[in-house]
Amino acid sequence: MLEARDLTISYNDRVAVSNVTLSLEAGEITALVGPNGAGKSTLLRSLNGQVARTSGEALLDGQPIEKYNRRTIGRRVAVVAQEAELRFPVTVLEFVLGGRFAWGPNSGWGWETETDLRVAAEVLAETELMELSGRLMNELSGGERQRAVLARALATEASFLLLDEPTANLDLSHQATLLALVRNRCDKRQASALVVTHDLNLAAQFADRILLMRDGKVVRLGKPEEVLTPQLLNEVFGVEVLVDAHPISGAPRVTPIRRN
Repeated sequence: MLEARDLTISYNDRVAVSNVTLSLEAGEITALVGPNGAGKSTLLRSLNGQVARTSGEALLDGQPIEKYNRRTIGRRVAVVAQEAELRFPVTVLEFVLGGRFAWGPNSGWGWETETDLRVAAEVLAETELMELSGRLMNELSGGERQRAVLARALATEASFLLLDEPTANLDLSHQATLLALVRNRCDKRQASALVVTHDLNLAAQFADRILLMRDGKVVRLGKPEEVLTPQLLNEVFGVEVLVDAHPISGAPRVTPIRRN
């Protein structure tokens, strides 16, 4: 299990995350939503041990995340950041194989094993990138690049996926494709995903639970229909909305109301 217990994080006397408690359950997607500056990305990074906590705990299998070395964390927790920095020109295959680094020799040196190549081929097929495996990353479209970034995370075979706005700047088709891949990994391999997103309707369609934050605090954690209510959304975002049921899926559907 990956969890936060009464987690608080402060920067320069400013509280970015305040007393947040959250556990990521096997097979579930939890969407993390809220206004800009709510503390969403900070909370996500703290669960990977990248951000030091002020108080409370971030726990992996009941142990403080700080007790694990980065290689162990890398095998258990995969992160997709908002921007993937590429310092050198690499092919899609080489980029995805980078996700296998934590499984390499402790010395940090060594060639890819047959297992590494097999896993990379599997995730390239899963993300429909096999035909692009020899192309350079900087030659890909935005949607292809985002799929490659997700493929790299999936190649870690991590049990926990921390995704920071993975669908940003993607069109509707690519958004749905990417989140369907995450949903498939959680369903088939009992992985857990925490997904930061600004799209409330995508969160409603793909997430099992939604964590709504404002000013670093948890406003509500629960099923989409428990969190995406007109009253709560008006309170958090300051916007009047209509919430009805999607005619096919039945999930909550959020529509801003514009009055003359």
